[in-house]
Amino acid sequence: MQLISKAKIWSKSLKRDIVALWLAARDARVPWYAKAVAGAVAAYALSPVDLIPDFIPVLGYLDDLVIVPLGILLAIRLVPADVMSELRVEASRRLERPSGRGGLIFMLAVWLACIIFLALALRQLA
Repeated sequence: MQLISKAKIWSKSLKRDIVALWLAARDARVPWYAKAVAGAVAAYALSPVDLIPDFIPVLGYLDDLVIVPLGILLAIRLVPADVMSELRVEASRRLERPSGRGGLIFMLAVWLACIIFLALALRQLA
């Protein structure tokens, strides 16, 4: 039972930190390189598209259990500590209220930008 409650607490803190990183990617007090990492990690964590599809045994959940948490840790270390603590409070507040479409629009914009970049890169190779 204690393991399950710890896992639930960890899961909630991960969710809060993902939202905080999404906010950090748009905060003027965060350095550009931290914004880039925070935005990429938040977009990947919120995206239904995985680097390794979940249907592949064992490896499918590797990104969810290892890559995403490591990316979150890296992004949190890059964001100034005082700013991160403020953003965590804001993220907790936002998670308590019903969600809007802003996150979905942001994710779709990131993936659209990636697709356009890939198409342009492939066009240059051809």
